Amino acid sequence: MATLSILVLIALFAATLVPGFDLGLAALAAAFLLGLAAGVPADTVTGFFPGDFFVLIVGVTALFAAAQLNGTLDWLLDLLLRLVGGRTVLIVLVPFVVGAVLTALGTLPAAATAIVSPIALGFAARYRISPLVAAVLGITGIISGLLSPLAVYGVTARELSTKLGIGLPGSAPVTFLFGGLLTGVVVCAAWLVVGTRNGAVPPGRVSAPSTATGYATAGPSAAERGTPVTSPAGRAPGSGTATAVSTAPEATRERLGARALTVLCLLTVVVLSVGFDMNVGYLGLTGALVLQVALRLPAGAIVSRIPWNVVLLIGGLLTYVGLMQHLGAFKKISDLLQVEGAPMLSLLVLCYIAGVTSFAASSIAVFVTAMPLLPPLVADGVSPVGGVLALALASVLVDINPLGITGGLILGAAEPSARPRLFRQLLAYGSASIVVAPAFAWLAFGWW
Repeated sequence: MATLSILVLIALFAATLVPGFDLGLAALAAAFLLGLAAGVPADTVTGFFPGDFFVLIVGVTALFAAAQLNGTLDWLLDLLLRLVGGRTVLIVLVPFVVGAVLTALGTLPAAATAIVSPIALGFAARYRISPLVAAVLGITGIISGLLSPLAVYGVTARELSTKLGIGLPGSAPVTFLFGGLLTGVVVCAAWLVVGTRNGAVPPGRVSAPSTATGYATAGPSAAERGTPVTSPAGRAPGSGTATAVSTAPEATRERLGARALTVLCLLTVVVLSVGFDMNVGYLGLTGALVLQVALRLPAGAIVSRIPWNVVLLIGGLLTYVGLMQHLGAFKKISDLLQVEGAPMLSLLVLCYIAGVTSFAASSIAVFVTAMPLLPPLVADGVSPVGGVLALALASVLVDINPLGITGGLILGAAEPSARPRLFRQLLAYGSASIVVAPAFAWLAFGWW
């Protein structure tokens, strides 16, 4: 049964190449069927479902959905854009910074990519910047923040390490964050040097736009211009039924109040989760509820923005992985991967397995699946912090390719005329990253 569970897992990842195949749904079905074959009761299989991860993802994404619905997230992005003026190099760095901040605060990579990609590719079209450079810098920023104490990868790394018996020191969250940021800065600096030398990033200054390309900044609203705001039905004030009219000062006060409350909720979640070790997911749910009630946001709009496909993916895979652990599959895999007397070489093999698999599959899914293989290597002398960090970065550094969600969002945000060439460039970059990224992650962080 342990061997069969391994073969089924390989088949599940291979099936992700089939259009329309849902890995999360298939993983839940596979866990049920494998449980039947192995004589494991359905209740036991259900017990492997990760309720803590469910709360984490739903809570964090609900909070940011509320922040986006009331316009605060766009306001924060617009504020950041205005700070850079017309400096081209700084404009290119905006998607990097935005991506790093978003994921460091807990935004899921897919959600952050959906926000960053239009900004990065919009800048590329407006300022004649290479779409590939803009896309790589934006996604590299997202990768930079993925291992923060609030991010899904950072939380996953700590909680799985605890469950698997990998003893992490108290400084591990800071080390994870520093390692991710250092990696992002190195990649970003390399691309900026190459881009400025070959003309992919034009030097000098350009005129700063009045609106930011890539997300809705429609200019002053009717209220800001002093124009009365009519009801949704379009009736003007005094046309029969009483209609609420918002004057410019009232609308401005409401908007400022919504922004202040949202920023306060975001800061509260950060302080309580980092400073007092409170559950990020439940804090996010509470903050989203406060914003929904206080600002009268549509509850359905918040719920619809939660990435349920990601929830299903992680929930299904972790349920299946829990069953595999129950059957002893990971002990068998670790025995096969271990290079006798060379735990660091075994870690390198594991990093390459993670990198190759992540190229076409979900990186978080691969990371979660590969983590149970680390404890034997740590027991043989591999640094627990370095092993987790190397494995996590080996899983995410290959994300910039056109075959996954990230690539699809990048191509969708690019101009239609630029998509064929950008597809080929992303495919070449992703293929090269399979060779380089795992070795880089292992060499740079395996010994930490």
